[in-house]
Amino acid sequence: MATEPTFEDLFRSAQHGAYHLEMRDAYGLDEDYQDWTSGDRFDPAERWHWWIDLVAASVARGVAVHRARIVSEPISPYVRYEYELTSKHNVKAGEDVRWLPRRRASDLALPGNDFWLFDGTSVLFNHFAGDGRMTGEELVTDPAVVELCASAFGAVWERATPHEEYRPV
Repeated sequence: MATEPTFEDLFRSAQHGAYHLEMRDAYGLDEDYQDWTSGDRFDPAERWHWWIDLVAASVARGVAVHRARIVSEPISPYVRYEYELTSKHNVKAGEDVRWLPRRRASDLALPGNDFWLFDGTSVLFNHFAGDGRMTGEELVTDPAVVELCASAFGAVWERATPHEEYRPV
């Protein structure tokens, strides 16, 4: 019996693109977030070197890594944390990150969950509890679902503001 590939397996096997759409204003309030809220402005490269290495290796072999975040404004404290760490973490790793205020996404058809889209052939949905804790992942290869997610991501990406230009409210 074959096992489902892990997130890392999917990322390492991507050949063209790994696109992530985030639509929540808060995720699990882990130790890193707690440290940040208490004033500890840590270096993400020290804590998340595995991510920086994974993305950098993917980008080096020609994979486009894009992350789009749909956010409410004024932004939540958690999104402020994400925003402040993006240049030191995501961009440093090689991701291209964009931000879209939620009010500008009202006319877009979006799936109900955050997801990763790999090479336009598979979608890994991320499922969360109401408090932001991750409760699981779901890998989908149904072409109709993949197309919905590709279309949604493309629409958000086109409308969103590049990280370097976005000034959160």
